[in-house]
Amino acid sequence: MKSTERIKLSKETRAHMIEEIKRYFLNERDEELGELAAGLFLDFITKELAPEFYNQGIYDSSNYMRDKSEDLLSIQI
Repeated sequence: MKSTERIKLSKETRAHMIEEIKRYFLNERDEELGELAAGLFLDFITKELAPEFYNQGIYDSSNYMRDKSEDLLSIQI
């Protein structure tokens, strides 16, 4: 993913993720985060960390497809 691109979240998905972040901090760290803090944390994850997961998914998919295409070639007569 190019550095100028960003992962886009729907309004509903973003709201759900913010609630999950708030729940996590409350349950795991006994800290209550507000909407703004959770939103900023989500923005950080989306901008700085998520592209690595995305790129890893692309890499894994590419390897999977390469392996499967090699399997397909093995059945040639």
